[in-house]
Amino acid sequence: MISGVVLAAGTASRFGSPKQLVDFEGRPLLQRVIENASSSRLVEVVVVLGHESERIAAAIRLPPGARFIRNPDFGAGQSTSLARGLEAADGGATAAAILLGDQPLVDAPMIDRVIEAFLASEAPIARARFGAAPGHPVIVARSEWAAWGSLDGDAGARRLLDSFPEKVADIQLGPTPSIDVDTWADYQDLLRSE
Repeated sequence: MISGVVLAAGTASRFGSPKQLVDFEGRPLLQRVIENASSSRLVEVVVVLGHESERIAAAIRLPPGARFIRNPDFGAGQSTSLARGLEAADGGATAAAILLGDQPLVDAPMIDRVIEAFLASEAPIARARFGAAPGHPVIVARSEWAAWGSLDGDAGARRLLDSFPEKVADIQLGPTPSIDVDTWADYQDLLRSE
């Protein structure tokens, strides 16, 4: 049983406004991320909100099996949202798929391919790769959650992934990295990709 954790709590300081709410295909960008996760084999989707959480939650229609949690410590970095999301995952989950709330092109088939690879591997972590670039989702076995939950700052789990490459099974999803919407220019690139 694999839970999904969508990290969407940041301030979007480089973007200049809540990027979770910008329009993508006629709905908020975060809506598409949640729908992709909910359409995959994940048994639940935990969406971690922080900055402007009330406004964002009000604009999103959660599908069955998805729920919001709030991270009051979002200002201390993405690691706090990761820890909150893992804590909130279903007690029966054997692993969690970590997704980013600003990557709407990571679709359900991609998520399912990483899930299948994780289940077929003995490695406790499975990570999507796009060409030479590591990406998301990253699926983490519960046995690793304590270490991931103790991270600090805004680097996410990159340090752990880089420090213990023997724990990571990389799954090639294609030559082009999924677009991570951090800036207005990234958003324009995303719109051109439609």
